[in-house]
Amino acid sequence: MSTAVQSRGLLYWAGRCVGGILSMLWAVASLPFRLVIGIIGVAGRLVGISLGFVLMVIGVALWAGPFFILGIPLFLVGLLLTLRCLS
Repeated sequence: MSTAVQSRGLLYWAGRCVGGILSMLWAVASLPFRLVIGIIGVAGRLVGISLGFVLMVIGVALWAGPFFILGIPLFLVGLLLTLRCLS
């Protein structure tokens, strides 16, 4: 094996090591931000599911009473909101 091939292999290995170390440092540095963003996303989905469920319950209650014309769209909005937050 020639020295040119050996030096290319060594450079390739060194590049892989440096890239791996930089990738690991970036993952560790960005972990708190990714965690905060993930928690905010989950909290937003939970609020959306809760609000959608409340709208569905109020919509069904109004649908069963004399205000059915208001209850039907309210139920549908709550249903769509809940389904959107679950997907």
